[in-house]
Amino acid sequence: MPERYSSEEPLRVDVAVVGAGAAGLYAAICAAREGARVALVSRSPLPGSASYWAQGGIAAALAGDDSPDRHVRDTVTAGRGAARESAVRVLCDEAPERVRDLERLGVHLDADRHGALALGLEGGHSTRRVVHAGGSATGRRITRDLTGLAATDERVEVLERTTAAALACSEGRCIGLVAVTEAGATRMVLARGSILATGGAAALWERTTNPPGAVGSGMSLAHAAGAELADLEFTQFHPTALVHDGPRDGFLITEAVRGEGATLLGADGERFVDELAPRDEVALAVLAELERSGRRAVQLDMRTIDGARFPNIVAALEQAGIDPRRDLVPVAPAAHYTMGGVATDLDGRSSLAGLLAVGECACTGLHGANRLASNSLAECLVFGRRAALAAASEVEPPAAPEVPTAGRPSPPPAPSAQTRASLGRNAGPRRSPEGLRELASDRHPLARLIARCCLARDESRGAHQREDRPQLDPALDGMHTVVGGGAEPELRRWG
Repeated sequence: MPERYSSEEPLRVDVAVVGAGAAGLYAAICAAREGARVALVSRSPLPGSASYWAQGGIAAALAGDDSPDRHVRDTVTAGRGAARESAVRVLCDEAPERVRDLERLGVHLDADRHGALALGLEGGHSTRRVVHAGGSATGRRITRDLTGLAATDERVEVLERTTAAALACSEGRCIGLVAVTEAGATRMVLARGSILATGGAAALWERTTNPPGAVGSGMSLAHAAGAELADLEFTQFHPTALVHDGPRDGFLITEAVRGEGATLLGADGERFVDELAPRDEVALAVLAELERSGRRAVQLDMRTIDGARFPNIVAALEQAGIDPRRDLVPVAPAAHYTMGGVATDLDGRSSLAGLLAVGECACTGLHGANRLASNSLAECLVFGRRAALAAASEVEPPAAPEVPTAGRPSPPPAPSAQTRASLGRNAGPRRSPEGLRELASDRHPLARLIARCCLARDESRGAHQREDRPQLDPALDGMHTVVGGGAEPELRRWG
């Protein structure tokens, strides 16, 4: 008989969700609203996800002079010819209704003095369309409110301080997962559909805006189970991460402050870039200024900004000994967001039957080579609901599955300091083939996959800049780098 993961009776549900950020919480709530029984697996206490720290808002065409078509154009432009237009259309068409649904669920979004939603302007957007909740504390507010709803829903069983150590597969499909508690106990969770919502992998890099747990665990789980990953070469570097000799190094200063008038100043005290250009463009301009000046930071001038709109940023900077009301703020790019992830269709389904993915750990092709600001929280909501409905419609897992394993399951490995340094050195905003080949021999499996995908894309596009191939190759427009199993990455065109 094959070894079972646990002698305890498996937990049987309709939908298993791994990750309790905005995407996972909303997917769990949407599935429960449709009558599904849900298991929500969270490695940390519920309000401890990367979404909790998100400062950006939700992009949605809600203004009278805006439209989904206009939002589509801005997203496709930012994606640098690599955005999957069908995914872009889904996001832009459905985001307004998802924002209204948040309001129906009781999430209090920021309003102007007339009671209408207060819409912010961020880089790459042609008009004000970014909804916030609590100013730059949007992620905190949304995850807090959704956490309360999930935790009190009788159809949702929350497994806190529990890690998904492996996906359970039988006869070519995912039938659930193996959960390991903080105390080391294991239990199998069987589900019609299993949704990975584990966040991105930007904390693999040495300098990052992300919390330490954002190391691509969902991507690693999916790859180990045989699912395809896509676009791992596209990691966005946020241009305004704090430079500080202390624990606040890498603290994200949201793009919204530039939308309200903050400027970037070079060594000569002069502006050197359009602060509201797409992020890849601003980050490269900052790097060029740093190389020209020989300094480690440029200066963000927030002195004209109303600090009351960004209370958590002001508080964090003050803890670092900086008063943004009178001081210039030293900033430089840091790894921020992974556009790549588990390759999915427009309902979150991966190449492995029964396995779905949403949010930053997924890749629908929506973001292309450069994510448009605040499309990520909108993505969590739009594709979180779609994945929830798709997962609940999957077939019932076997009544008594026997799932073999070679010994006790363990979560994907944490990156070493050497791996993080190698990614920062060899897969930063600019890459060389020599550095990427060095990274391709790293001990960390996901780091090796990232290097292989970077080498496969023989051009510069958006967040992927090759020093030996500085030009964009029009023949690669609409092409996505896909890697699965033990095969080498290949470029495919997605419809």
